[in-house]
Amino acid sequence: MPRPKTCRRVCCEPGYRFFKPQGVPLDALDKRDLGLDELEAIRLADMLGLPQAEAASRMNISQPTFNRILASARRTAAECVVSGLAMRISSPEDSDSVVDTSATVQAGDACGRRKRRHGR
Repeated sequence: MPRPKTCRRVCCEPGYRFFKPQGVPLDALDKRDLGLDELEAIRLADMLGLPQAEAASRMNISQPTFNRILASARRTAAECVVSGLAMRISSPEDSDSVVDTSATVQAGDACGRRKRRHGR
């Protein structure tokens, strides 16, 4: 049995759930899922231009894990753009990510499950 995933810190929940080609109804398109952690990895690495080690520490994960998440996100985005597929951003309930709306959250506080278990 694989070990459980650790919680991954993301900065905010996006206000949108889908990206699709213009002029094609969503019902007529195949869809690919992009997790919140994958969206955050793209944001940190490609949009902000952070080194992988720094981006990984911001997400409270290891650098090799960040690299795997980023590679998966780029693969999904490329497939959607090249093949004309719809990209669905997974909701927080579907992922192991914790939305961090506070800039002052410490690394040990990133997981909501830890907060509830320790009564914070």
